[in-house]
Amino acid sequence: MKAKIATFAVMMFFWVVLSGMFDAFHLTLGVVCCLLIAHFSHDLLFYGGEQQAWGRGLVGVITYLPWLFYQIVIANLQVAYIVLHPRMLELIDPRIIRFKTTLKRPISKVTLAQSITLTPGTNTVSIHGDEFTVYALTAVASDSLPGEMEARVARALESNT
Repeated sequence: MKAKIATFAVMMFFWVVLSGMFDAFHLTLGVVCCLLIAHFSHDLLFYGGEQQAWGRGLVGVITYLPWLFYQIVIANLQVAYIVLHPRMLELIDPRIIRFKTTLKRPISKVTLAQSITLTPGTNTVSIHGDEFTVYALTAVASDSLPGEMEARVARALESNT
């Protein structure tokens, strides 16, 4: 039941923030949609494990998101610099890299994959077991993987770290 309430709260927060509509109709529609989502998919946000793990996972995600948003902004600026540079073709060094992750939980692996993809200049191509395949636009981007992002996801979502 706690997982459903937490899922509803997260969904409702995003509904209000992203919709920008505060009239009765839209708020009611948001509540109904978020209740349905929470009822049918609460186990996707708070996957398996201990009953108390959902609270730790929620706190972990809330502390991880500001860092991720900062990384997205920095990567946007780096890609914009490359694209606007007169010698753009000299700066681009595309690579496909593979690395093994130490993450165990499926939600942690998906979070890492999505975080990589959300960061401009990198894209997760595939995940097979513990092996990630990632496209990187530059050598700097490929050298930084998995690095700090994997460590932060582990701190946020893995129960034993």
